[in-house]
Amino acid sequence: MTDPELNKILGAAREPALDSEYIEDFPRQVMAGLSTKADRPGRPAAGFFPGWAWGLAVALCVMTAIPVWLSVERKKNDSPVEVLADAKLIRETMAMFPNQLRAIVRDQNGIKLELAEQADVPGSPPLLVRVCDGKACASFITFSGQEILLGDKKYTVLSGDDGGIILETEKFVWSSKTGGLGDKRMKISARVLDI
Repeated sequence: MTDPELNKILGAAREPALDSEYIEDFPRQVMAGLSTKADRPGRPAAGFFPGWAWGLAVALCVMTAIPVWLSVERKKNDSPVEVLADAKLIRETMAMFPNQLRAIVRDQNGIKLELAEQADVPGSPPLLVRVCDGKACASFITFSGQEILLGDKKYTVLSGDDGGIILETEKFVWSSKTGGLGDKRMKISARVLDI
């Protein structure tokens, strides 16, 4: 349709016949409708979704997506430790929770994220730690200075400038440089990840 054709059609159209009472009352009806929607107690205005709710929704999506992604990747790779140490996974998780990611833990219950309440986790290279107590094993990615709870044991993880890693519990101290476990059932390995 060309402009002249459109102008001809619009010029031939008649203005709708509206009752003068309707025309005078229309603005009041619109204002009354707007004020009743905004003045409802206990109900937010339409389209309201607070920032904390968006953050919670994103966190839930991430916490659901990471285990699913890891289970798919695990099928591709026989070593679950290497899947957990995937540089892309660690970088993307750290980017989603800057200075808030305390650990990515994989144990007999599956994979979970441990997040700090505040963005106060100091920056340091990620550490991969694997702890086997008898037949039960757990692996986790964490950062120096973090406390990780595995079962009933709390591990404090520290790393030094020389690349050494120390794990401390109430019952023992283990070092990647010297070992130091008296319990033959316990096996620990740890390394700094280069991502």
